[in-house]
Amino acid sequence: MKYLKYITIALLIFSVQSCSDFLEQEPGLRTSIDELFQNKQGALRALNGLYRNLEENVRGERFAVYSDLQGGNIKFSPVSSTGQITAPLNVRELYSFEDLAETSNFKLFYDESYDIINQANLILEHTPSLPDATETEKNKIKAEALTIRAYTHFLLALVYSQNYGYTPNASHPGIVYNTESIKSGVTYPARKTAAETYDLIINDLKSALENYSDTSSLAGPSYSFFNKNNTKALLARVYLNKRDWTNAYETANDVITNSGFTLVSSSNLVAQWSEPDLPLSETLMEFSVSKDAEGTVSSSMSSYFGYDGSIYARYVASNDLINLYENNDIRKQLFVTAPLSTLVNGVRRDMNYSFTRKYQGNAGYVVFRLSEMYLIRAEAAFQNNRPDLALADINIIRARANATLLTSTANLKEDILLERRKELCFEGQFFFDLTRNQMGITRNDGCVSNNCSISYPSLKFVLPIPLFNTNLNENLQQNESY
Repeated sequence: MKYLKYITIALLIFSVQSCSDFLEQEPGLRTSIDELFQNKQGALRALNGLYRNLEENVRGERFAVYSDLQGGNIKFSPVSSTGQITAPLNVRELYSFEDLAETSNFKLFYDESYDIINQANLILEHTPSLPDATETEKNKIKAEALTIRAYTHFLLALVYSQNYGYTPNASHPGIVYNTESIKSGVTYPARKTAAETYDLIINDLKSALENYSDTSSLAGPSYSFFNKNNTKALLARVYLNKRDWTNAYETANDVITNSGFTLVSSSNLVAQWSEPDLPLSETLMEFSVSKDAEGTVSSSMSSYFGYDGSIYARYVASNDLINLYENNDIRKQLFVTAPLSTLVNGVRRDMNYSFTRKYQGNAGYVVFRLSEMYLIRAEAAFQNNRPDLALADINIIRARANATLLTSTANLKEDILLERRKELCFEGQFFFDLTRNQMGITRNDGCVSNNCSISYPSLKFVLPIPLFNTNLNENLQQNESY
């Protein structure tokens, strides 16, 4: 599209190649951007397009399954026509921890992420000059753009940078952190350290929180847009990954105490997860899928996890995950078990597979739930030498699930990780939980890779920066081993 001429330098440095809905404008491209931002309505159009691009990027198959697939929560269903079990093409190399810089499975995610960041920067640069917006309205737009910029950088850091504790003082490479739009001239930005990256993310989020007000900039369900509550939830997750236990505890506690959200009751948990279109009432943020004028959804999370009789998706729960639940744990009811024809030793026979109920119907991408805040608070309390508080929070989640309550703190670190795995499965957390805790991966059931178990540390726990990008930017350091 014509807007791509305006971000030529972004194309050169980051290979931003997506067809974005952000700016569909007439010829005279610099003028078109100025025209778009000549009033509040144009800025809101840009912000709405930014959300759409962000939703499409995280809901893309590669990122949507990445953390649970690598960690071992997910295996593959058989191909319906042949009964064979193979890794889908879009994730084949990364699943085996053999992704290549030349043909990276994640190249599109990398490119789209920096495109989103560039769009957010354009909004931040033009919003202060809007002639027909009040200061409160300008601040709201800025707050959401800042949060999206921080969130996108955070996701890039999770995928392309080793966990915060990988080196003393987090001195290992983080990511390129862009705080200005790319307009003219050629710049070759270098990667920040991991410590610098997290400081920049936190600074953006704190600035955003200073600018939010109680109403949303855009029309639509409040859970689909960033606001003060879910930005605090993001900040709590960032602090957790930074191993800043005091701030992680205080921020998660703030959300639990002051957001007005409550946990879904035991009696409603399965029903709410099974309801099409709507998220759980405890959902702090969900990127809803777009619908056309007739209300039709072109794609949703059910594209990867759905089950409808003879029509089913490629990703199912591994028995490594299923076997963790006690029989009386109601979260075990969040799986649909179905027999599928599977090729075994040259003969097809029916074998049972477990599909998650979390992503049936027109399911959106779940970003933050209140239950995660309890688990962040528990982990932070444990690390702050308050095992009593950590145990209490774990038992709140276990009690809601009708699981046996814990009575001992002897193995509390392992118990917290286990509870996160069961509660937040299919929500993009588990592999990052393992690396944050500096643990390796073990994938048993259904593993079709040569690398089913990898010890920590591993150079393969981060993905390669696409070769196209490192070739064009001499200062863009490639991850070691690629």
